Parts: sequence; structure tokens; C-alpha cells
Amino acid sequence: MLLAGIGAGVINAVVGSGSLITFPVLMAVGYPPLVANMSNSVGLVPGNFTGAYGYRHELSGQRSRILRLGAVSLAGATVGAVLLLKLPPGAFTTVVPWLILLAGVLVLAQPLLRRALDAHLGTQRTTDHALPLYTGIFGCAIYGGYFGAAQGIIMMALFGLFVSENLQRLNGVKNICVGLANSVAAVIFIAVGQVAWLPALLLAVGSTIGGYIGARIGRRLPPNALRGCIVVVSFVAFTVMMLK
Repeated sequence: MLLAGIGAGVINAVVGSGSLITFPVLMAVGYPPLVANMSNSVGLVPGNFTGAYGYRHELSGQRSRILRLGAVSLAGATVGAVLLLKLPPGAFTTVVPWLILLAGVLVLAQPLLRRALDAHLGTQRTTDHALPLYTGIFGCAIYGGYFGAAQGIIMMALFGLFVSENLQRLNGVKNICVGLANSVAAVIFIAVGQVAWLPALLLAVGSTIGGYIGARIGRRLPPNALRGCIVVVSFVAFTVMMLK
């Protein structure tokens, strides 16, 4: 569990989708899906923030963007966590693999899509103030509060389309937004859900270490390499989830 937490922390800081490691491990050692999901959300929170700390230089000058997108992420994750407690367990998981695949395709096609948007909209091109971005991040956070695997991949796809910014700087923002979404979900799960504390604590220690390591790795990747990592992980995640 500790090693799974380290691995998930690394992947979450660089790309997202670390839950695809930790959630199956929790299931394999005998925890039911609902408990595994809640414990996983609690355990991965520290890694999101050590990953964000590793990107602190890239986060410089983005306070306003972080406050806006962070607030949207908190609101969406609250809705998602409540839905997890109220809806049948399989309500969202049917579409999860397809969301991950769509996010990977969007990241892969991002340069072409951005050029098309620029040509179509000209000076009115979408920015990080655009309604589509906030709507997408809100939906992404709902999904994150509910399940969360590959939330970071979906968020990076949205950023790539609707925010005019360096990919590495956006990756730092992604780590904060995902951390906030996981945090509010974790608080709700701790208050009214079922958390297996021993694995959650082991995941917390591991993800704390892995998040910092992942940030050091991710910051050294050129934009195209980072985009390639996101695409590869998303397609692997889609394949694994479809097989399951």
C-alpha cells in the first residue's frame, strides 16, 4: 500500500490517474468498492499538495486563476462526494473509461484544436474566463469527488483548450485544483462515510513522497513530452478499465 501510494503520487503530479494504481490495490486486499474509493480519496490528498509545492515556481503569478478554478473545483467535488453517498455504485463508472479516452484524445489533438479555435474566433478566442472552461472544470470536479481516477487528465485537456498558458504552469494549477477537489471529498467521507484508516494513512505517507518526486520529474519534461505522457497514460487507463 505504501509503494502504491508513492507510485500514485508520482503519476498524479506528472499526469493524473494515480487512483488507477491505488484503487485496485485496495480492492485486492479485501476492501469493498465504496470503502476503497473513500479511503483512496483520503489517502491521496497529501500527494496532490506536495506535487503542487514541487511546482511552486510555475505557480508564481497565477493566484487569481488558482482562486477562481479552485473555488469551482471545491463546489464540484462537494456535489460529486454527495452523489457517491447517494447514488448506486455503478451509476458513473459505466462512462468513466470513455471520459478518460476522450480526455486523452483532446490532449493529443490540442494543438490542432487550438489553431482551429484561433482561426474561428480570432480576437474573441476563448480564455480562462470562458464559460466552457468553468463548466468543464465543475463537471470534472464532480467526477473527481465521485471517483477521481484520471481527473487530472481530463482537467489538463480542458486547460489545453481554453487557457492560453504554458503547459507546465497549467500542470501546477491542475495539482492544486485536484488537491482541493480531493480534500473536500475526503472531509465529507471522513464525516459521514466509511474510511479504512490504516491503508488511508499508508497511502497518505506514500503519496506525500511520490508527489514531490513526481513534480521534480514532471518539471523537467518539455511540453510535447508532457503531452505525450498524458496521452499514453490516458490510453493505458482506458484499456485497463475496459478490461476490468
